[in-house]
Amino acid sequence: NKPVLVVMAAGMGSRYGGLKQIDPIGPNGQIILDYSVYDAHRAGFERVVFIIRPELHEAFEQAIGAKARRFMQVDYAYQTLDRLPEGLKAPEGREKPLGTAHAVWCAKELTEGCPIAVINADDFYGADAFRKMYDYLSQAEDDDKFRYCMVGYQVENTLTENGTVSRGVFTEDEHGLLAHIIERTSIHRDADGVIRYDADGDAPAGEIAPGTPVSLNLWGFTPSFLPSLDEGLRTFFAEKLPENPMKGEYYLPFAVDALIKAGKATAKVLKTSARWYGVTYREDKPVITAAVSQMTADGEYPEDL
Repeated sequence: NKPVLVVMAAGMGSRYGGLKQIDPIGPNGQIILDYSVYDAHRAGFERVVFIIRPELHEAFEQAIGAKARRFMQVDYAYQTLDRLPEGLKAPEGREKPLGTAHAVWCAKELTEGCPIAVINADDFYGADAFRKMYDYLSQAEDDDKFRYCMVGYQVENTLTENGTVSRGVFTEDEHGLLAHIIERTSIHRDADGVIRYDADGDAPAGEIAPGTPVSLNLWGFTPSFLPSLDEGLRTFFAEKLPENPMKGEYYLPFAVDALIKAGKATAKVLKTSARWYGVTYREDKPVITAAVSQMTADGEYPEDL
């Protein structure tokens, strides 16, 4: 079975107050996701599953799905609070979605038996990242362990001038496998050029050396991953969710980290020197617009993508 692209887009409507405000960044009104789908298609992906909120189906199909169908087979999975492994029930009164790992689990039936690459809807990852991901997934096989992967960006290529970013900062072992991942919030480059992160709860502030690999939620999984999340969700509901029933979330890095710690999985770190772009802040838009315009001028993307 060929690798499938899975796009986490359930948060889109809430962040943008509906889909009409999604920021166009390309020369013909293209949005970030148009470029991701195009890059994935060029790398070899033939199918995409968008994880969305059900009430956004029509708006999403008009704005994004219809265009993606020119290159890809398009399917939709819905992230809702009642879609859970049998016997689990979301806490009474909860409205917030249950996190990125739950979002991906919602695509379980649609991707059964297929390797998947998972991306955020609103990050610009660059063509190189999708090529490396597709090449890995098209030959990856589980053996005595689940053999997953992730794309690692150099931290300095993932910053914005306009504020702070959150990133999964990771260490790898001597075999290029993910050893540990820690979420650092509020990463920024100071006036002296040093990349720092602020204190967070009990964790003190610190520095991050240039070249340090960080995660932007671009993960690759063999078909074993989504079924493994059944148990992960049960554990999360039993142990973590009761601590914060209205807001606690089950995140992808936590899910992967738990499998690695349990000795069940590895995650190969695929390095890219690509530069990330996103619109975390309003002021980021001119930066990504200029970059995409330059890439289009250089012939990397067609104008009428």
